[in-house]
Amino acid sequence: MKHISGYVMTEKDLGYRRIQCTGRGAYIISLPKSWVENINLERGSEIAFNIQPNNTLLLTPRKIAEKQAQNNSVIKLKEYNINIDQKEDIKNALRMTRALYTIGADIIHIRFKNQENTQKYKTETKNFVRDTFLGAEIIDETPNEITLQIFIKHTEFSIEKAVRRMAIVALSANRNAITTLTDSNPSLSESVIQTRNEVNRLGLYIIRQLKHGIEHNLHRELGLQTPKEFLLYRIAVNDIENIAENALNIINNITAFQKLLDTQTLFIKEPIDEEVYGPLTNYYAQAQQLYEDAVKAMFKRDYKDAEKLVSKRETFVNLEKDLMMLIASKKLDPNVSAILRLIFDNAKRIMDYARNLSELTLNLTVEELCATLTFK
Repeated sequence: MKHISGYVMTEKDLGYRRIQCTGRGAYIISLPKSWVENINLERGSEIAFNIQPNNTLLLTPRKIAEKQAQNNSVIKLKEYNINIDQKEDIKNALRMTRALYTIGADIIHIRFKNQENTQKYKTETKNFVRDTFLGAEIIDETPNEITLQIFIKHTEFSIEKAVRRMAIVALSANRNAITTLTDSNPSLSESVIQTRNEVNRLGLYIIRQLKHGIEHNLHRELGLQTPKEFLLYRIAVNDIENIAENALNIINNITAFQKLLDTQTLFIKEPIDEEVYGPLTNYYAQAQQLYEDAVKAMFKRDYKDAEKLVSKRETFVNLEKDLMMLIASKKLDPNVSAILRLIFDNAKRIMDYARNLSELTLNLTVEELCATLTFK
């Protein structure tokens, strides 16, 4: 008889069960019904898998594992202190705070030694925390100190969900950025800035989780099938952040151009050439669709879909050449031409990011594909 954190279980031989293979090459095995019912598991319950030294597999329901952890030890939070005096630039402290968040800090105490600028520094710190960190809250504040705690855990918001959200938001920012070329509504520009900030928050959160997973060998707990996926997601995060940053760059250039028109520093009868704008926005839409499909192929772990996307990327080369020649052939104001080229270059980068992500998916899934192939 074994005692497991309040559960009393009698050793019992449940016989053998056959391993089955799904259509995508994944292996599954059914759990004994009596065991599932005995410990009150249900659909959606999580079970930890741990390989033992003798290559056997230990299955532990999450609720039992968590109760064991509570009984065995109290989890110690990672706590850090940052001191800021009048000789330091507040940005140095904010960079340090960001780095601590990334490496997995749970609590960060930020102390201000300069009485004269304390309120100003505290305001900047609060704004920075709000705009930069996901799942962080200021839990305490004194005249000279702010205490920050990070509450969100990987079990509450998975890496996969975070990456999906990042991609959706970044591509949305780009659509809004291009729209401002024909619609000067200030809310569109503001939405791009806000979504860029959201992308950065999500990216920093994912990096935090990836670092934690690498340090503790928790790839399966993070929803990854192999440790190789740490690199895949890190590259994906970097590319998506670049997509959002490029959207902000477009907005800044269009805003500067619009100011020249509003102040009558620049006179242009028709700023937008529809013969260029139409094909360019169509090309941009195709670039975004290619990237969305690349993200789907990655999460589906679909080698064949990823392979098709790599090939599809090459079909846009001639279209890109035609667009470049079209922009160059028009007698456009240099300011307009620069903005159109910026939009074109950003769309081209999205195309390349989609191809790169698809190639990473190929590298990730090629072993699984080849393992299912047999010679006849």
